[in-house]
Amino acid sequence: MAFIKYLPADQIPATDQVADQDHIIQVHGVNSPVMKLHLNLYAHLMRGPGPLDLVQREMVATAVSNLNGCHY
Repeated sequence: MAFIKYLPADQIPATDQVADQDHIIQVHGVNSPVMKLHLNLYAHLMRGPGPLDLVQREMVATAVSNLNGCHY
């Protein structure tokens, strides 16, 4: 769970909800239209064109999260 306040899924308008079982994107629920924008940005960064494949991008993300002390 994030240390940032987030709204439970049932309090986020249905038009703004995203599939987020780990509540990583859901922290944007306090400004719910941002959730879809953030998810789209993430999808583009992780799966869009670039010199790294998805596995390499995930490895970079994992290493950075570890350095930042993120537990997820």
